[in-house]
Amino acid sequence: MTDTPLIRLTGVGKNYGTIVALRDVSLEAAAGEVTCVLGDNGAGKSTLIKIVAGLHRHDSGTYEVRGERVAFGSPREALDRGIATVYQDLAVVPLMPVWRNFFLGSERRKGFGRLDVGFMRATSHAELAAMGIDLRDVEQPIGTLSGGERQCVAIARAVYFGAKALVLDEPTAALGVKQAGVVLRYIVQARERGLAVVFITHNPHHAYPVGDRFLILNRGRSIGYHTKDEITRDELTALMAGGAELEELAHELDAAGSSATARRLTDEAKDLGVTDT
Repeated sequence: MTDTPLIRLTGVGKNYGTIVALRDVSLEAAAGEVTCVLGDNGAGKSTLIKIVAGLHRHDSGTYEVRGERVAFGSPREALDRGIATVYQDLAVVPLMPVWRNFFLGSERRKGFGRLDVGFMRATSHAELAAMGIDLRDVEQPIGTLSGGERQCVAIARAVYFGAKALVLDEPTAALGVKQAGVVLRYIVQARERGLAVVFITHNPHHAYPVGDRFLILNRGRSIGYHTKDEITRDELTALMAGGAELEELAHELDAAGSSATARRLTDEAKDLGVTDT
């Protein structure tokens, strides 16, 4: 692994008119590492992913790829630099077979423009197997796969087409426990194959087992940026759960006379480890 991270954002900000979507956010994503970006709805995760993916340009700060400053004008420019983004609402055609979706938009052809079906079937099967995805038949419609399996096909596709950095937008959000575990296993596979992975999630229990770095966002600002040896799972959960805000609300309610509710919220804040009282 080189000293220069594949992706580095430093003090990045983004405004939409008078609305501050991101302010002074920094992160790094290095080859062979998973950087987790955590936050609830409205925290700024979507804006951050759009900047990294090339959908939007940042207004302040710097965005570097392999040490070179960039300001992408489109996702194609980001992809040309090896940054692939897999969105939660996957762009697949459910009734088409797995191999057709694997090569969708990048079909292999031979003589007179005919599709090289044999090559695409064999390649998609081999690439999925290399990622540990065992599909009996790549002819089956991709719509028959589970949500976790479809996410994993998208990850394998990005790796095959040359991604060096993989940005995953809430890949486990709509999945059950077992299927989320499947996706997390393939995130580790991507890391072990030397990719820089940026894993966007609101779930610290999904992030902590696979993550090497953790950026926690709240209302467009960073409220924590830690390596794994700097933060425990419980501390990460406490930051995500907004325990400090619960404690502040408890004091306000207590002052207003809602003592029972205030005591309950104070107890919750204590359980999260964000108060010494």
